[in-house]
Amino acid sequence: MDLLQHIRTIKDHPEPGILFYDISTLLGHPKAWKHTISTLAKKIKKYDINKIIGIESRGFLVASPLAIELELPLVMVRKKGKLPGSTVSQNYDLEYGFDILEMQTDAVSKGDSVIVVDDVLATGGTAVATTKLLRRMGANVICAAFIIELSDLGGRDRLGLPFISLLNIETDL
Repeated sequence: MDLLQHIRTIKDHPEPGILFYDISTLLGHPKAWKHTISTLAKKIKKYDINKIIGIESRGFLVASPLAIELELPLVMVRKKGKLPGSTVSQNYDLEYGFDILEMQTDAVSKGDSVIVVDDVLATGGTAVATTKLLRRMGANVICAAFIIELSDLGGRDRLGLPFISLLNIETDL
């Protein structure tokens, strides 16, 4: 199945010069979405993991059905202030400034083997910050999985993990 035909591109979002790959249209095609999740699940089964880590917010859309399919617990990594209870945080750089990700302190245990999941890997900033956060908590980050990799933005190299993606797109930057 050609998944790219189910993904809409939007010019100049969120700022001029950016071509945004929107999975909303993929979510609107049940057969294509089911194919996406089942293909990712098959690739993930090769790794010995015991938790799936979903990154806010579209990463939740990918990680949640994967957790059900693989019968694994799902852990959410969110922007600062969104999770109740005790949390641990990780700063990360943006083009102009920084942001903060958080995870509940009891979400992973020392020695957990986890996979980081999001919809798109571009520069890797959010995924790298998530990986740092997980490692600080004692988790073993085994691999990362994405629907789309924008390969020429260098995210894979910055992440430095075994890597799964269903679509590899060169953005010609």
